[in-house]
Amino acid sequence: MNSFLIALKFLSRLPAPGTPEITAERAARSMILFPLVGAIFGLILVAADWAFRLLLPALPANALLLLVWVVLSGGLHLDGFIDCCDGLWVAKSPAERLEILRDTHVGAYGVIGTVLLLLVKFAALAGLPQATRWPALIVAPVLARWAMVYATQRYSYARKGPGLGLWFKENLRVPHLAAATVIALALALAGHLWLGPAMLLLTWLATMLIARWTQSRIGGLTGDAYGMICEVIEPFILLSMTVIYPLIMR
Repeated sequence: MNSFLIALKFLSRLPAPGTPEITAERAARSMILFPLVGAIFGLILVAADWAFRLLLPALPANALLLLVWVVLSGGLHLDGFIDCCDGLWVAKSPAERLEILRDTHVGAYGVIGTVLLLLVKFAALAGLPQATRWPALIVAPVLARWAMVYATQRYSYARKGPGLGLWFKENLRVPHLAAATVIALALALAGHLWLGPAMLLLTWLATMLIARWTQSRIGGLTGDAYGMICEVIEPFILLSMTVIYPLIMR
Protein backbone atom coordinates (compact mmCIF):
# COMPACT_ATOMS: atom_id res chain seq x y z
CA MET A 1 0.00 0.00 0.00
CA ASN A 2 2.85 2.40 0.79
CA SER A 3 4.32 1.89 -2.68
CA PHE A 4 0.96 2.57 -4.30
CA LEU A 5 0.44 5.77 -2.30
CA ILE A 6 3.90 7.03 -3.23
CA ALA A 7 3.29 6.27 -6.92
CA LEU A 8 -0.11 7.97 -6.77
CA LYS A 9 1.26 11.04 -5.01
CA PHE A 10 4.20 11.42 -7.37
CA LEU A 11 2.34 10.84 -10.64
CA SER A 12 -0.96 12.57 -9.99
CA ARG A 13 -2.90 15.24 -8.19
CA LEU A 14 -5.28 12.63 -6.82
CA PRO A 15 -5.52 12.48 -3.01
CA ALA A 16 -3.09 10.06 -1.36
CA PRO A 17 -3.68 10.37 2.39
CA GLY A 18 -1.27 8.57 4.64
CA THR A 19 1.61 8.63 2.16
CA PRO A 20 4.79 7.65 4.05
CA GLU A 21 8.09 9.46 3.88
CA ILE A 22 9.53 8.88 0.41
CA THR A 23 13.00 7.34 0.51
CA ALA A 24 15.06 6.27 -2.51
CA GLU A 25 14.30 2.60 -1.78
CA ARG A 26 10.57 3.23 -1.46
CA ALA A 27 10.62 5.35 -4.60
CA ALA A 28 12.13 2.46 -6.57
CA ARG A 29 9.52 0.00 -5.26
CA SER A 30 6.73 2.44 -6.08
CA MET A 31 7.71 2.38 -9.74
CA ILE A 32 6.45 -1.19 -9.97
CA LEU A 33 2.96 0.28 -9.60
CA PHE A 34 3.32 3.14 -12.08
CA PRO A 35 1.23 1.21 -14.66
CA LEU A 36 -1.50 0.73 -12.05
CA VAL A 37 -1.70 4.49 -11.51
CA GLY A 38 -1.97 4.76 -15.28
CA ALA A 39 -4.96 2.41 -15.18
CA ILE A 40 -6.64 4.65 -12.59
CA PHE A 41 -6.06 7.59 -14.90
CA GLY A 42 -7.59 5.56 -17.71
CA LEU A 43 -10.73 4.69 -15.76
CA ILE A 44 -11.22 8.34 -14.82
CA LEU A 45 -10.77 9.33 -18.48
CA VAL A 46 -13.35 6.74 -19.56
CA ALA A 47 -15.87 8.07 -17.03
CA ALA A 48 -15.17 11.67 -18.07
CA ASP A 49 -15.43 10.76 -21.75
CA TRP A 50 -18.81 9.11 -21.19
CA ALA A 51 -20.13 12.17 -19.34
CA PHE A 52 -18.78 14.75 -21.78
CA ARG A 53 -20.00 12.92 -24.87
CA LEU A 54 -23.41 12.48 -23.28
CA LEU A 55 -23.77 16.25 -22.78
CA LEU A 56 -21.69 17.84 -25.55
CA PRO A 57 -20.80 17.52 -29.24
CA ALA A 58 -17.68 15.55 -30.07
CA LEU A 59 -15.17 18.40 -30.45
CA PRO A 60 -15.79 20.21 -27.13
CA ALA A 61 -16.10 16.83 -25.41
CA ASN A 62 -12.63 15.87 -26.65
CA ALA A 63 -11.22 19.25 -25.62
CA LEU A 64 -12.55 18.83 -22.08
CA LEU A 65 -11.26 15.26 -21.96
CA LEU A 66 -7.80 16.54 -22.86
CA LEU A 67 -8.09 19.12 -20.08
CA VAL A 68 -8.92 16.38 -17.57
CA TRP A 69 -5.93 14.36 -18.82
CA VAL A 70 -3.55 17.25 -18.17
CA VAL A 71 -5.07 18.10 -14.78
CA LEU A 72 -4.81 14.51 -13.52
CA SER A 73 -1.01 14.69 -13.55
CA GLY A 74 -0.87 18.35 -12.56
CA GLY A 75 1.12 19.04 -15.72
CA LEU A 76 4.16 17.30 -14.17
CA HIS A 77 5.13 15.32 -17.25
CA LEU A 78 4.11 18.13 -19.57
CA ASP A 79 6.58 20.37 -17.75
CA GLY A 80 9.33 17.84 -18.47
CA PHE A 81 8.31 17.77 -22.12
CA ILE A 82 8.49 21.57 -22.31
CA ASP A 83 11.96 21.62 -20.75
CA CYS A 84 13.15 18.94 -23.17
CA CYS A 85 11.86 20.87 -26.16
CA ASP A 86 13.88 23.87 -25.02
CA GLY A 87 16.99 21.93 -24.04
CA LEU A 88 17.36 19.09 -26.51
CA TRP A 89 16.70 20.88 -29.81
CA VAL A 90 19.22 23.70 -29.45
CA ALA A 91 22.59 23.50 -31.22
CA LYS A 92 24.73 23.53 -28.08
CA SER A 93 26.99 21.18 -26.15
CA PRO A 94 25.52 18.46 -23.89
CA ALA A 95 26.58 20.42 -20.80
CA GLU A 96 24.83 23.56 -22.05
CA ARG A 97 21.71 21.57 -22.89
CA LEU A 98 21.63 20.20 -19.34
CA GLU A 99 21.80 23.73 -17.99
CA ILE A 100 18.88 24.76 -20.21
CA LEU A 101 16.89 21.81 -18.85
CA ARG A 102 17.37 23.25 -15.36
CA ASP A 103 16.08 26.66 -16.41
CA THR A 104 12.52 27.27 -15.21
CA HIS A 105 11.79 29.75 -18.01
CA VAL A 106 9.90 28.55 -21.08
CA GLY A 107 11.47 29.23 -24.47
CA ALA A 108 10.12 29.26 -28.01
CA TYR A 109 10.83 25.57 -28.59
CA GLY A 110 8.90 24.70 -25.44
CA VAL A 111 5.86 26.73 -26.48
CA ILE A 112 5.85 25.39 -30.04
CA GLY A 113 6.39 21.80 -28.92
CA THR A 114 3.62 21.94 -26.33
CA VAL A 115 1.10 23.41 -28.77
CA LEU A 116 1.92 20.71 -31.32
CA LEU A 117 1.83 17.92 -28.73
CA LEU A 118 -1.60 18.94 -27.40
CA LEU A 119 -2.88 19.42 -30.94
CA VAL A 120 -1.76 15.91 -31.91
CA LYS A 121 -3.27 14.46 -28.74
CA PHE A 122 -6.56 16.24 -29.37
CA ALA A 123 -6.62 15.01 -32.97
CA ALA A 124 -5.81 11.48 -31.82
CA LEU A 125 -8.70 11.59 -29.34
CA ALA A 126 -11.05 12.88 -32.04
CA GLY A 127 -9.95 10.18 -34.48
CA LEU A 128 -10.21 7.13 -32.22
CA PRO A 129 -12.59 4.49 -33.60
CA GLN A 130 -15.56 4.17 -31.26
CA ALA A 131 -15.07 0.41 -30.85
CA THR A 132 -11.58 0.89 -29.40
CA ARG A 133 -12.01 4.30 -27.77
CA TRP A 134 -12.37 3.34 -24.13
CA PRO A 135 -9.74 0.57 -24.25
CA ALA A 136 -7.34 3.09 -25.78
CA LEU A 137 -8.03 5.59 -22.99
CA ILE A 138 -7.00 2.93 -20.48
CA VAL A 139 -4.06 1.39 -22.32
CA ALA A 140 -2.36 4.69 -23.28
CA PRO A 141 -1.72 6.01 -19.73
CA VAL A 142 -0.79 2.50 -18.53
CA LEU A 143 1.89 1.97 -21.15
CA ALA A 144 3.15 5.56 -20.98
CA ARG A 145 3.92 5.09 -17.29
CA TRP A 146 5.48 1.71 -17.93
CA ALA A 147 7.71 3.46 -20.47
CA MET A 148 8.94 5.75 -17.70
CA VAL A 149 9.94 2.73 -15.61
CA TYR A 150 11.72 1.11 -18.57
CA ALA A 151 13.63 4.27 -19.49
CA THR A 152 14.60 4.95 -15.87
CA GLN A 153 15.99 1.47 -15.33
CA ARG A 154 17.64 0.81 -18.68
CA TYR A 155 19.39 4.11 -19.47
CA SER A 156 22.08 6.04 -17.63
CA TYR A 157 21.36 9.25 -15.78
CA ALA A 158 22.80 12.35 -17.41
CA ARG A 159 23.52 14.43 -14.33
CA LYS A 160 26.24 13.76 -11.77
CA GLY A 161 24.60 15.82 -9.05
CA PRO A 162 21.36 15.11 -7.17
CA GLY A 163 18.01 15.30 -8.89
CA LEU A 164 14.47 14.01 -8.59
CA GLY A 165 14.95 11.57 -11.47
CA LEU A 166 18.13 10.15 -9.92
CA TRP A 167 16.30 9.72 -6.62
CA PHE A 168 13.88 7.32 -8.33
CA LYS A 169 16.56 5.64 -10.42
CA GLU A 170 19.34 4.87 -7.96
CA ASN A 171 17.65 1.83 -6.36
CA LEU A 172 15.63 0.71 -9.38
CA ARG A 173 16.63 -2.81 -10.44
CA VAL A 174 15.69 -5.30 -13.15
CA PRO A 175 13.22 -7.15 -10.86
CA HIS A 176 11.33 -3.86 -10.35
CA LEU A 177 11.13 -3.39 -14.13
CA ALA A 178 10.07 -7.01 -14.64
CA ALA A 179 7.25 -6.66 -12.11
CA ALA A 180 6.09 -3.39 -13.70
CA THR A 181 6.13 -5.10 -17.11
CA VAL A 182 3.95 -7.96 -15.88
CA ILE A 183 1.44 -5.48 -14.44
CA ALA A 184 1.46 -3.37 -17.61
CA LEU A 185 0.95 -6.41 -19.82
CA ALA A 186 -1.90 -7.69 -17.65
CA LEU A 187 -3.61 -4.30 -17.75
CA ALA A 188 -3.05 -3.99 -21.50
CA LEU A 189 -4.59 -7.43 -22.00
CA ALA A 190 -7.54 -6.48 -19.83
CA GLY A 191 -7.94 -3.16 -21.60
CA HIS A 192 -7.73 -4.53 -25.11
CA LEU A 193 -7.22 -8.30 -25.24
CA TRP A 194 -5.80 -8.72 -28.72
CA LEU A 195 -4.15 -5.32 -29.20
CA GLY A 196 -2.61 -5.01 -25.73
CA PRO A 197 0.62 -7.03 -26.29
CA ALA A 198 1.18 -5.38 -29.67
CA MET A 199 0.84 -1.95 -28.05
CA LEU A 200 3.37 -2.92 -25.37
CA LEU A 201 5.85 -3.97 -28.07
CA LEU A 202 5.32 -0.71 -29.97
CA THR A 203 5.74 1.23 -26.72
CA TRP A 204 9.05 -0.49 -26.07
CA LEU A 205 10.32 0.34 -29.56
CA ALA A 206 9.23 3.98 -29.36
CA THR A 207 10.66 4.40 -25.85
CA MET A 208 13.98 2.92 -26.93
CA LEU A 209 14.23 5.31 -29.89
CA ILE A 210 13.33 8.38 -27.80
CA ALA A 211 15.73 7.40 -25.01
CA ARG A 212 18.62 6.75 -27.38
CA TRP A 213 18.08 10.05 -29.16
CA THR A 214 17.97 11.87 -25.82
CA GLN A 215 21.11 10.07 -24.72
CA SER A 216 22.86 11.25 -27.87
CA ARG A 217 21.97 14.86 -26.99
CA ILE A 218 22.88 15.01 -23.29
CA GLY A 219 24.72 11.77 -22.53
CA GLY A 220 21.86 10.14 -20.66
CA LEU A 221 18.37 10.79 -19.35
CA THR A 222 16.99 13.11 -16.66
CA GLY A 223 13.71 13.47 -14.79
CA ASP A 224 12.52 15.84 -17.51
CA ALA A 225 13.29 13.18 -20.12
CA TYR A 226 11.18 10.63 -18.23
CA GLY A 227 8.28 13.08 -18.30
CA MET A 228 8.81 13.76 -21.99
CA ILE A 229 8.69 10.04 -22.75
CA CYS A 230 5.38 9.71 -20.91
CA GLU A 231 3.87 12.64 -22.80
CA VAL A 232 5.00 11.40 -26.21
CA ILE A 233 3.97 7.77 -25.67
CA GLU A 234 0.36 8.65 -24.78
CA PRO A 235 -0.59 10.17 -28.17
CA PHE A 236 1.62 7.59 -29.88
CA ILE A 237 -0.54 4.80 -28.45
CA LEU A 238 -3.76 6.60 -29.39
CA LEU A 239 -2.56 7.12 -32.95
CA SER A 240 -1.27 3.55 -33.21
CA MET A 241 -4.62 2.12 -32.16
CA THR A 242 -6.38 4.46 -34.58
CA VAL A 243 -4.27 3.10 -37.45
CA ILE A 244 -4.06 -0.57 -36.48
CA TYR A 245 -7.66 -1.23 -35.47
CA PRO A 246 -9.25 -0.47 -38.88
CA LEU A 247 -6.54 -2.52 -40.64
CA ILE A 248 -7.24 -5.58 -38.51
CA MET A 249 -11.01 -5.21 -38.83
CA ARG A 250 -10.98 -5.21 -42.63
